[in-house]
Amino acid sequence: MEKLKKEIIGLLVENARYTYSQLADILGVEESRAEQAVKELENSGVIVKYAAIVNNEALAEKSVEALIEVKVAPQKLKGFDSYAEEIYSFKEVQSLFLMSGGFDLAVFVKGRDLSDIARFIAEKLSVIDGITSVQTHFILKKYKIEGQIASPSEEHKRQIVQA
Repeated sequence: MEKLKKEIIGLLVENARYTYSQLADILGVEESRAEQAVKELENSGVIVKYAAIVNNEALAEKSVEALIEVKVAPQKLKGFDSYAEEIYSFKEVQSLFLMSGGFDLAVFVKGRDLSDIARFIAEKLSVIDGITSVQTHFILKKYKIEGQIASPSEEHKRQIVQA
């Protein structure tokens, strides 16, 4: 991957709201070149989505999130992909990863409350043929989300001033 695209990725990961003009200014290229590079990254699937990182704890509308570790019996000639496709189709699923270790899949889910998560596990996840076990971990507090501190303490907000 060319240097310009790598630099653009780094900038957009830090701030997805950069305009083509701002990217061009920062990188010292013409705006049309920055726009072309971003469009190529989008079209090739390198950039999948632009999203705001939200600290749900700060919202008045509360929700519950959980990490569910899933162990499966891989299907012949299909492996884990067929399980992944079935699981990620559920609206509750926010992220899904194939993992190494004691469990095969890490499923991040979101619901209105604990009963939503329990219902998802009982009625949707555990009834999938071939799932041999699940282990659920509820997310109690988020300290850092996607590389960003969720709720910086006063200590992190203050700047050191030296005379």
